[in-house]
Amino acid sequence: MKIAIFGQFYHNNSDATINKLLEVLQAKPVTVYLESQFFETLSSNNQTKLDNTYNTLTKLDPSFDLLISIGGDGTMLRSVTLVQDLEIPIVGINTGRLGFLATIQIDQIEQAINDILSGNFSISERSLLSVKTSPENSDLQDLNFALNEVAVSRKNTTSMITVETTLDNEYLTSYWADGLIISTPTGSTGYSLSCGGPVIMPETDNLVLTPIAPHNLNARPLVISDTTKIKLRVSGRENNYLVSLDSRIATLDNETVVFIEKAPFKIKMIELHDESFLDTLRKKLLWGEDKRN
Repeated sequence: MKIAIFGQFYHNNSDATINKLLEVLQAKPVTVYLESQFFETLSSNNQTKLDNTYNTLTKLDPSFDLLISIGGDGTMLRSVTLVQDLEIPIVGINTGRLGFLATIQIDQIEQAINDILSGNFSISERSLLSVKTSPENSDLQDLNFALNEVAVSRKNTTSMITVETTLDNEYLTSYWADGLIISTPTGSTGYSLSCGGPVIMPETDNLVLTPIAPHNLNARPLVISDTTKIKLRVSGRENNYLVSLDSRIATLDNETVVFIEKAPFKIKMIELHDESFLDTLRKKLLWGEDKRN
């Protein structure tokens, strides 16, 4: 099996997790590649047990069987930009905080690797959003997709913006707000949730539109089919606004129209049999922690 390992940053509490993962993988019949920038980050820290026997990579190809992400959910989202449409399964080891996507803890690493190598897991296919603009924006041409959400928001102003929203060529409404989030089911537990959006099960064929601090107080999150084609036209006191695809941000002129629809490919996330979405949801949102239950 050919395994790639990716991380973005080196947190102070990461060394034990990384060392544990490398130790477990060294005892297995696998070939390990470290993403090159992550390898350089680890090499500069003397707490990580690295040697020159590790392969490095700058780009994935279809020969890889698995990508392991080390970090938080943000690192998992960045991993998606490496995998793109290659259909390489991703699993996340959590060294961050909440961890809805990266759910494996340090004390679960050995068992998780054993389960993965023995095929004791299932694949959760996650939908993505693709983005096009008119006129085209060069910053969005190469990585014009998002696993969690696409959001438009104000820039360099405290004034709200107006987001004229059209669904399948039918006018919906104009949101007066700080912005608008278009979230996938995967992203429903992220930015959208913090703005009052609903939690959506990962396997559902839906998207949710969640306004950010709307001035029209009767505006509420709206769940729509993921086959819907969305068009956004933004206006405001400033000449520019922001569009974000997960953690990637571009600046657009007010004349730029944004078109959003479901991407033509999905991301495969490994789900271990003892760690379901409902189990993660219950743990992370502390459901059932009320002493009355």
